[in-house]
Amino acid sequence: MGKTLFDKIWDAHVVNDIEGGPSQLYIDRHYCHEVTSPQAFEGLRKRGLKVFRPEKTYCSPDHNIPTLNQDRPIADPVSRNQVETLTRNAQEFGVTLYGLGHPKNGIIHVIGPENGLTLPGYTIVCGDSHTSTHGAFGAVAFGIGTSEVEMVLASQCILQPKPKTMRINVNGELRPGVTAKDIALYIIARMTTGGATGYFVEYAGDTIRRLSMEERMTVCNLSIEMGARGGMIAPDETTIAYVKGREFAPGGEEWEKAVAYWRTLPSDPDAVFDREINFDAADIEPRITLGPN
Repeated sequence: MGKTLFDKIWDAHVVNDIEGGPSQLYIDRHYCHEVTSPQAFEGLRKRGLKVFRPEKTYCSPDHNIPTLNQDRPIADPVSRNQVETLTRNAQEFGVTLYGLGHPKNGIIHVIGPENGLTLPGYTIVCGDSHTSTHGAFGAVAFGIGTSEVEMVLASQCILQPKPKTMRINVNGELRPGVTAKDIALYIIARMTTGGATGYFVEYAGDTIRRLSMEERMTVCNLSIEMGARGGMIAPDETTIAYVKGREFAPGGEEWEKAVAYWRTLPSDPDAVFDREINFDAADIEPRITLGPN
């Protein structure tokens, strides 16, 4: 039997399977921001531990920084303290920080892809639920809690039960004015906010294939809003063209090797998912959200 995209990546990163328990999963890329990391770094400090592989962690404050007047001190004292704490922790533990004012500072789920830090075949975690955004590149990416952030910092691994797999196929031409967010909201409306609980979702179909990388990131980002552990899309020529030439992407011979590997990742034709669902793109209309109910 063939393997799914998810299974190929997950199985390649399992360090150890605990009988009757979770898997010990190796993490390729760890993103940190200022909200969910302070307690994790403090936990390391209290236990006398270092960051096991500091070169795998990239930090950027993005929740508590102002859009305007970034050259001035942050007015809110709580926000300012969180940002300053991340700066101190990054310096003390030797991890890369794109702090306020740095050319690469920005939303962590945007700067990762923009700089080639997010790559196909990776396992990626961050103390933020929308880490599933990175699944658009054919990565197993999911949000984690603060205690798990500490676990990854200390060991570059995480204990995680293996989710079930789901494939959502969207085929056909989109109507005029329908965006990637409309696709995601349509799927959530049909699945309900708990319809994908316990699953890692792969999005497939010719509609998905025609989306740009930014549009794919939007769809994968919103996977958690239907309860999914994460969402992902198999890498293809669109993915490769986006990644090529970015600062932290492989270069030279390593690029050719990487692309050859990425081409092996899509789900095999005979792969079996725990659940498979089909939608017709022609049924999707422009949508708005109405806020809390």
